Amino acid sequence: MIRIFRAFVPASTLVLLVSEILIVTAAFVAAAYLALEFDPTDYLLYDSGLAAILLVTLSILLGLYLHDLYSQVRIASRVVLAQQLCLVMGLAFLLEGLISFVNPDLRVPIRVMLLGSLLAVAAIFVWRLLFSAFVIRVVIQDRLLLVGSSPVLADLDTYVDAHPESGFVVAGCVGPSGAGGPLPAGKMLGPLGSLADIVDTTRPSRLVVGLLDRSDAGFANQLLGLTFAGNAVEDAAGTYERISGRVSIKGLRPPGFVCSREFEPSRQRFLYQSLSNAALAFLGILVALPVMLLTALAVRFRLDRRPRAGLGNRPFTLYRFRAGRSGAGRIVRKLHLDGLPQLINVLKGEMSIVGPRPQRPEFVAAISRYIPFYRQRHSVRPGLTGWGQLKSPLPLEDAIAELEYDLYYIKHLSLGLDTFIMFHALKSLLESRDTR
Repeated sequence: MIRIFRAFVPASTLVLLVSEILIVTAAFVAAAYLALEFDPTDYLLYDSGLAAILLVTLSILLGLYLHDLYSQVRIASRVVLAQQLCLVMGLAFLLEGLISFVNPDLRVPIRVMLLGSLLAVAAIFVWRLLFSAFVIRVVIQDRLLLVGSSPVLADLDTYVDAHPESGFVVAGCVGPSGAGGPLPAGKMLGPLGSLADIVDTTRPSRLVVGLLDRSDAGFANQLLGLTFAGNAVEDAAGTYERISGRVSIKGLRPPGFVCSREFEPSRQRFLYQSLSNAALAFLGILVALPVMLLTALAVRFRLDRRPRAGLGNRPFTLYRFRAGRSGAGRIVRKLHLDGLPQLINVLKGEMSIVGPRPQRPEFVAAISRYIPFYRQRHSVRPGLTGWGQLKSPLPLEDAIAELEYDLYYIKHLSLGLDTFIMFHALKSLLESRDTR
């Protein structure tokens, strides 16, 4: 995985993106040589042809991204893939029409556009099938050997099995001799004492170690020898965090959590977030004011005031339009216009553009008794959208999963991560998916 804006992106996604940039560009360049009656070299090099083709390529990549074809790498249905690619090309034709209207010099000849689109659709379709079936399994897989008895290892195994597009595969598990544990028995390769032999046999890319107690530390010298021999050794909690985008509660210990400052955003990050939130909220209110007035009229100026727990667990009042389930209210809810008054909360400093989901004070008080570290999510302001909503668009019923996403966001809080989340949230809003 590769880290971009403090978010880890699977290497498979980046390989797919770069390869399809080359494929689409090559398809339209080939179309220019096949369809044009004059010398295509003059068109490409001296008549802005290459720039026009790159704009078409960009519009196609945007369409692929908006259809989640870079987050869902595996092909579930060839028919659905073909339909999605046709929709992507439809978007490319619409954007090409807009580009031609703004700057006719960047217009791609209709023959090149038609032939290039056909070649691009066919090439992407075939490449996606090959990538899903062979490339992602053979070239980009990182083999993990899970070592120890920590429950984090079981969560890691479950996540890797459910997300093959992450580029990881579990080569097997090594656990304490004679001890039952959370690791799947079908993948158990042997006891800790046989670790060196198992490594020689399986040749994993890295060893992921998760230990529960001090008695497991007896094989530290064995691990050290494997490290000196050139084997990569990682902590289970860190690997799970990097792959899943969540901080495992099972991997945290109260003494280390209390003493660590990883989950306390610095004053500098807090300051820039506050300033950027105020600026964005002010601009957002100015731009959205006509829409807010029309929405208020549609819902008959009904405004909900809901108590929520904010920064430092201090209560505040969250504003929302009260949209019913019939008529104009359904349209307001579908377009997510009912949440526009929350920009006022952001402007007042009670909320952030990006942050954890705001919760009811009574829920926070009740859940904090049962889930350790839950109050830490209030070390930052709640947000209009957040990391948890991005990673899991459907409402999270599991409070632990939501907390793990929130802790990841707090730990990696930065302008880059906020920008990354807002960009993806905008895409989800355009697709009418819930990111609140």
